[in-house]
Amino acid sequence: MGHARDTRYAPRHDGDIVRLVQAQPFAWLVSPGGDDAAFTPLPLRVECDAQGRLVALRGHLARRNPHVARLQRDPRAHALVIGPHAYVSPSWLDDRTQAPSWNYAAAAFTLDVACSDSQADIADELDALVTSMEAGRPAAWSMQEMGERYARLASGVTAIRGHIVATRATFKLGQDEAPHDFAQLLAGLTRGGEHMLVDWMRDFAADHDA
Repeated sequence: MGHARDTRYAPRHDGDIVRLVQAQPFAWLVSPGGDDAAFTPLPLRVECDAQGRLVALRGHLARRNPHVARLQRDPRAHALVIGPHAYVSPSWLDDRTQAPSWNYAAAAFTLDVACSDSQADIADELDALVTSMEAGRPAAWSMQEMGERYARLASGVTAIRGHIVATRATFKLGQDEAPHDFAQLLAGLTRGGEHMLVDWMRDFAADHDA
């Protein structure tokens, strides 16, 4: 992952990483190596402790997915999250000698994953995911509306909890740009409709200037 060790692009605190996963919950869960290597795209949720520190990622897998057996054999896995990102064009700048770049927010987590077929754990996970994704929608939907179909759905999934062993996150959001160039880049990205990335860039810039 580019710039992963560059402190200019480090998260300011756990809240940045929590916000990233909440804004972009669909991630890759990766168990590399061996004949049973597994790679699954899935939505993940954050779990924080009483002090607000990020401690785990939660989700669910289909029981028929071979990834479940791999995690039961070897719980070590990685979750890869790519948030808002966009190409940054020198064409937006007065100084056209500059090179193009790519701004982005991303995180890679090393996890120890526990699988659970407990009905209570599965119900909690599915309900929490649906509740978070339906929040704020007109006529928001709830799991209870499935009726008898819920039991068939729940019987086919396994809840997972990935305790976070390590995190590497990169927030490359124009921290090294001169103010004039930064403003021109924001304007170019805004014209291109990259509003979420612009919001992240403005937020980091405001914190830097405070």
